[in-house]
Amino acid sequence: MSKKILTIVGARPQFIKAAAISRAFLDFPDMTEVMVHTGQHFDADMSDIFFDELDIPKPVHSLNVNGGGHGEMTGRMLEKLERVMLDEKPDMVLIYGDTNSTLAGALAAVKLLIPVAHIEAGLRSFNRAMPEEINRVMADHVSTLLFCPTQSAVDNLNAEGITQGVFKVGDVMFDATNFATEKAQGASSILEKLALHEGEYAVSTLHRAENTDTCENLTHVLDWLKDKAKECPVVLPLHPRTRGAAERFGLNFDGLTLCDPVGYLDMAKLLSASKAVYTDSGGLQKEAYFHKKPCVTLRDETEWVETIECGWNRLWKVCDYKERKDIDEYGDGRASHIILKAIEDYLG
Repeated sequence: MSKKILTIVGARPQFIKAAAISRAFLDFPDMTEVMVHTGQHFDADMSDIFFDELDIPKPVHSLNVNGGGHGEMTGRMLEKLERVMLDEKPDMVLIYGDTNSTLAGALAAVKLLIPVAHIEAGLRSFNRAMPEEINRVMADHVSTLLFCPTQSAVDNLNAEGITQGVFKVGDVMFDATNFATEKAQGASSILEKLALHEGEYAVSTLHRAENTDTCENLTHVLDWLKDKAKECPVVLPLHPRTRGAAERFGLNFDGLTLCDPVGYLDMAKLLSASKAVYTDSGGLQKEAYFHKKPCVTLRDETEWVETIECGWNRLWKVCDYKERKDIDEYGDGRASHIILKAIEDYLG
């Protein structure tokens, strides 16, 4: 009898990772995936387009939970996810990353005694002021299978007493990037739309609460980006949270090249043709490396420490890059198959 895996997604990075895993499910006929979209990213430009572009199966359940504070959002997700799990009776729940959807999925499952598999387990920024840090720590501590992209992630779990069910598998984002980059070559016209030339611009994203929740912080990071834009154009696909914060604080984006949020294929094209990347996104730091583009992380810490150590990334308040070298830990682009084989073995 086929084993049922309930996949929970809700935000852009999770759609991208889920796309790689969903394609790999085709090679595991004894397991069936049921996709649940919490609705955390509710803007069609931030959500629906990813399902269309990356060949992700349409969600069987769409919960439409978005807006409100962290506690309110997580609580509403928890309530609705519990109902879905009671109806579907999955053999395992699969969660990704560190969003409110991640935490709600983990809590709903563990309370129903359903085993949880966490992709991107063990990542730590060691900044408990970040909601994402709380989400990832709590999810790890209730998960049965923990799939780590790097040895440092394994070490973080071991330091917290988590040693069982831990797998170092490489980075599923590498799988996804390889697929998207090839597909984007013929499918994306974003450079023509924005009148950009290869190698003559930088691409930026800005959305983290630590950068957008106060006028002082948002002013600081926008001033930094505007200064960089004096060297070459800085393209900023504008996240709804950042747009709203700027309007609330009376700030402008003068000197930056703005566009609406872009799909994953357009972003893959923007990255592959860019000169540099400036971002507060965890996932984009790695994607910059996969495209071999120097990155500046617009935060005071990063969970992807190996990108710093290998010279492809730096924190925005630290000036020096180290000598660049390859990051072997991210694997060979088959992390998705390694993950599903481990789940298959666990479920018998």
